Amino acid sequence: MNENDSASDRQAVFQLPFFSVIVPVRNEAQWIERTLSQLIAQDYDPGRFEILVIDGQSTDGTPELIGRLAALHENVRLLSNPRRLSSAARNIGIRHACGDMVVIVDGHCEFEDDRYLRKLAAAFERSGADCIGRPQPLDISGASSLQRAIAAARSSRLGHHPDSHVYSSEEGFVPAESVATAYRRSVFDTVGYFDETFDACEDVELNHRIDRAGLRCFFTPEVAVRYAPRDSLGGLFRQLVRYGRGRVRLARKHPETFSFGILPPPMLVFGLIAGLPLSFAAVWLAAIYVGVVVVYAAIVLAGSASIALRRWNFRLLLPLSMAFLTIHLASGTGILLELIHPRHYIVMVENA
Repeated sequence: MNENDSASDRQAVFQLPFFSVIVPVRNEAQWIERTLSQLIAQDYDPGRFEILVIDGQSTDGTPELIGRLAALHENVRLLSNPRRLSSAARNIGIRHACGDMVVIVDGHCEFEDDRYLRKLAAAFERSGADCIGRPQPLDISGASSLQRAIAAARSSRLGHHPDSHVYSSEEGFVPAESVATAYRRSVFDTVGYFDETFDACEDVELNHRIDRAGLRCFFTPEVAVRYAPRDSLGGLFRQLVRYGRGRVRLARKHPETFSFGILPPPMLVFGLIAGLPLSFAAVWLAAIYVGVVVVYAAIVLAGSASIALRRWNFRLLLPLSMAFLTIHLASGTGILLELIHPRHYIVMVENA
């Protein structure tokens, strides 16, 4: 390497933006070391990024694991989140962040390679955008057959909101609402912080304000991050109940975000519950009830079979069907619960 090349490299490093990587966690002992190790090993000047891990009172040893890594790496810091909500954790991270850019990363994900931050910096540079969106495939190494089924179900139109770009592979400017995860620091000065009355969909709500403010989001598959799907149907159910509640809360705060696409799951749950006693009142009501159940089962089986066929893995047929059923019942339950009995959270942060 000649002297000019060395000077050029030093100049390139100097121009790298400073990233604050915010990692909200709670009980992530299974994953957090792997995720943080991949972040720490990024091909990026360690003096130009920090990792802020905000722990929501974990009980599984997560803080101890983070503490050991923080003791070895000066750019890793552990912060406490007494409220435990992800929205609160994100705000704690933003308030402590030193970076020009803020990127949100969950504690259970994998990165494509060690150039994630470099690719983010390049995406900001070439697009001039206010925020960057990324694909978030549920496709991690060592996944169980159930996790693979959940990932396949969640990435299909039958298991995910059809207007979302989160599984897209085309680069370009898109609405921030469903995909933005990395932000210029100035974005928070313009639209405020995450709303701590949300414990799910807080990212969608913030991104909606970004769209409403006329800021631009650039989506690129170059910065895809692979997320670990839930490893049980019970965990998937609890996750989707929260998401269902979050969608109602979002529509309540921003009525323009309502879409008819969220109605089928709550209609299914309501129909199954209300229709069962009615089906005993008359033969024709029972026939309608059974007919609707059969049609729904046929749709789920057809969707599951289509995915299994494309993957040449028919052992996925049953777990796929169970995953679809869980997704629909859970999101529908969450929507109905929030409509009937809204859950309230006290906001404890300024500029939220």
